[in-house]
Amino acid sequence: MSGQGSTVAGRRSPLAKVLGALPPGTQLVIGGTVLLGAASYAHLMAAGYSLSKPDMASVSLLWTILMSVGLGLFFPVEQELTRIVAARMVGNQGVAPVLRRILVITALMLGLLTAAMAVAVRPLADTFFDGRVDMVAALAAAFVAMAAGNVTRGVLAGLGRFGAYGTQLAVDGALRIVLAAGCALAGVKSPLAFALILTVAPVIAVVVTLRPLLAGVRSGPSVGWTALTSGLAPLVCSTLLSQVVVNAAVVSTQLLAPDDAALVAGLLNAVVLARVPLFVFGSLQASLLAGLSAAAAAGDRTGFSKLLGRTCGVVVVLGVAGGIPATILGPWLIQVLFKADDVLGSLDFFWMSAGTLCYMLAMVLGQALLVLHRHRLQLLGWAVGTVALIVTTLVPGPIATRVCLAYTLGSLAAVVCMFVAVWFSFLRVPPAGGAGADASSPRSLVDSV
Repeated sequence: MSGQGSTVAGRRSPLAKVLGALPPGTQLVIGGTVLLGAASYAHLMAAGYSLSKPDMASVSLLWTILMSVGLGLFFPVEQELTRIVAARMVGNQGVAPVLRRILVITALMLGLLTAAMAVAVRPLADTFFDGRVDMVAALAAAFVAMAAGNVTRGVLAGLGRFGAYGTQLAVDGALRIVLAAGCALAGVKSPLAFALILTVAPVIAVVVTLRPLLAGVRSGPSVGWTALTSGLAPLVCSTLLSQVVVNAAVVSTQLLAPDDAALVAGLLNAVVLARVPLFVFGSLQASLLAGLSAAAAAGDRTGFSKLLGRTCGVVVVLGVAGGIPATILGPWLIQVLFKADDVLGSLDFFWMSAGTLCYMLAMVLGQALLVLHRHRLQLLGWAVGTVALIVTTLVPGPIATRVCLAYTLGSLAAVVCMFVAVWFSFLRVPPAGGAGADASSPRSLVDSV
């Protein structure tokens, strides 16, 4: 019996093998990530069936700007917190000083952003929200909620508390689904109501997970402002450019064809559908960064390389598995799920799916450069990608094809640039001190490059 049991245990399913290749703790986050990803669909589906085309276009643009500017500004805060907190945990150092100073930095970023929005409230309302100032206010509130979520998740990931991390994502996603469905069933026709869901749900989710966060925060050595901002500034620029690449299609279409609300809404639906693999990849990012940071802090070159290679392999599988059905069924699905008009074809979805695969690979390579303190090389990669996107968008041709192809070529350019950067920064450099390098000092992996 024991022999049979060991044989059965040794026969792992393909899914188990894939999950086993993921960084430790990822499985705990997958459930919350999947639920939050499903919430994006439920939210946009409910809005699509409840609102007029112009109002749906306003919600689409608000969602896109939030995902572009909000993630561009505040996801770097989460990444830096994860990296620094994970490294401090390896050295058995408390993280309270880091959290206090990051909160100050985040508050300053929010203050500058909301002040700029207040000054430009009328142009923003007229350009993106059909003249509605209340939608600009809803966007500002959503920025605050997103910043709170990114700060708390950065600490939780660095502490290795992925259960609480996943809980926050799950609560956020569940509330978005319930609130969006409630608005649709109640016959709500206001775009403001659907926009405010993006504030209410994440704020409640943050409150729910404050206790496990505070339980892991203890006093420790102080940290200088320079140590936090020297890497954060180029990382914010990198992430903003990466969000331009992944979200430009909708905003570009609004600027190129401001009167085509159906195409704007349809492109957002296509972007969300083609980015299904990104929702799964989101569960990789926190534990990937924590794992790479821990390997770098311990000087474990072999572990660093294996984790990076395995993650790239999983990303390719995700991209292909999500891209094939999106290419074949995408034009039909957005009409059924989101009540979109027939404005996109299978070729558009192919370019969207190919762009998503390249974008995920660029994100993985960018994480490696971040851990190796090569923030500026990561920024260079996304700058090259952004230039490729802009050039492709400006080429004459059908707008839908141009913006979808621009996403692919921009992401591909970023991948190539960052692969070269990782290769010359790390992979080509032999371990310092030979075989014993993996057991070197906590900074030896970074110092060796």
